[in-house]
Amino acid sequence: MSIRALIVDDSSVMRKIVERSLRQAGIDLSKVFEAGNGADALVVLQENQVDLILCDINMPVMDGLEFIKQLPGVANAKDVPVVMITTEGSESHVVQALSCGARGYIRKPFTPQQVKEHVVPVLGGKS
Repeated sequence: MSIRALIVDDSSVMRKIVERSLRQAGIDLSKVFEAGNGADALVVLQENQVDLILCDINMPVMDGLEFIKQLPGVANAKDVPVVMITTEGSESHVVQALSCGARGYIRKPFTPQQVKEHVVPVLGGKS
C-alpha cells in the first residue's frame, strides 16, 4: 500500500533527508507533503489526507508538541500515527511527546534502518 506522508521540520534539508530515509527504508511513498512548522502542517492537513506524520519537536511559530496537541481537532488527522524526529536528548521531551499522542520517536542523526524500525510498526503493516 502506498503511504501519503507529511514531514514537518523547519529545515528543508532535513525534510528531504527524512523523505529519502523513508524511501531507503522500503516505505512505499505515493505522496509527500511538507511543512516548515506545526501551524503550516495544520493547514496542509485541512486540505489533504495523510497516513503518517513525521514531525520535529523544535520549530518556530508552532513546535511539534503544540502541533500534536492540536491534532485531535483536525478531522483529516484523526488516528494518523505521528512519529517525532528530534535532536532532543531529554527524556522529558520524549515522554511529553508520547503523552500528547505521538506513537514513536527517532533521534537525529538517524539511519534508514532506524527509520524502518520506528515507522513500520506504527503503520500497522501499511508500508
